[in-house]
Amino acid sequence: MLLRRPGFFSLQDRVSRLIKRQQLGEPKNTMSQYTEKFDATGLNCPMPILRSKKLLNTLASGDVLYVISTDSGSVRDFEAFCKQTGNELLESSEDEGKYHYYIKKA
Repeated sequence: MLLRRPGFFSLQDRVSRLIKRQQLGEPKNTMSQYTEKFDATGLNCPMPILRSKKLLNTLASGDVLYVISTDSGSVRDFEAFCKQTGNELLESSEDEGKYHYYIKKA
């Protein structure tokens, strides 16, 4: 019996997600494994954090939330949020005015 760790996907799942991401035009140089995606484009502080927190509450421990934001202040906000809540900020990047975050739920 093959056991997989929570939050990890089979090769077939990863390939199908990669194909979907490429079709949707998501950045290709980012992490490929996430459980939930939240597009906070156009939302200003504090909405990206508040809605991300609400989504994280619905996820299981070890799941990854992918957040896209256009709020430049969200960089500091997500770093502080993860430190305060114990969640892990796996990756944070900026691409053409959009900020991308991968948050692993504790």
